[in-house]
Amino acid sequence: MKKLILVISCLLVSLAAFAQADKPEVRRGNREFRKGHFPQADIHYRKALLADSTSVPAGYNLANALYRENNLEEAGRVMEGLQPRVLETAWAADWWFNTGDIALGVKDYGRAADAFKEVLKLDPGNMEAKENYIYARLMQKNQEQNQQGQDQQNQDQNQDQNQDQDQNDDQNEDQQNDQDQDNQDQNQDNQDQQQGQQPQMTPQQIQQILRAIQAKEQETQDKVNKEKAEAMRSRQSDRNW
Repeated sequence: MKKLILVISCLLVSLAAFAQADKPEVRRGNREFRKGHFPQADIHYRKALLADSTSVPAGYNLANALYRENNLEEAGRVMEGLQPRVLETAWAADWWFNTGDIALGVKDYGRAADAFKEVLKLDPGNMEAKENYIYARLMQKNQEQNQQGQDQQNQDQNQDQNQDQDQNDDQNEDQQNDQDQDNQDQNQDNQDQQQGQQPQMTPQQIQQILRAIQAKEQETQDKVNKEKAEAMRSRQSDRNW
């Protein structure tokens, strides 16, 4: 759908019903606005508001100047401040139209659609409001679909990240288990190696040890027998006496 050229409606002269419209600063601002000198118009409208903060023409035209200066956020705030004093007047449709234009500028398509809908309630034959309403609804639908797609993408990314984290945790656990097993195997190998390094005696060495033991035992036995024999001789001498 071809993007609509949005034209903000300006009540630069038609607000003459308000007493403030005749004030010098408002008139000066209107002259600058018609020349396309929007910053200069901005200054005059602000001066008018300093003189009378309830001036509807000054506030309304200040919002228009801010819109042309692409200061949409401040323009929206000024329009909201005028709402209680404008909606019950004959210029309510213009207020809603400009509010819709500002909402389109900041891509608040839902608010824009609502504003142009209010215009059509007050002025059903306003074709520009109809076109802008259709455009705002279409953009609102696209925006919602894009948001849903982004939410789903974020959800999928979070799910993938969680799965990757689980896989990393499993890998870390497997690596730790493998490391523990390797350490156990290494310790066992070290024990086996230490046991295997104990000196092994040859058969000849064993025989030598046995013979040494036997010789020691024989020596001990001979000593015992000698001591017995000496004891026997001692007892015999005693009896001879």
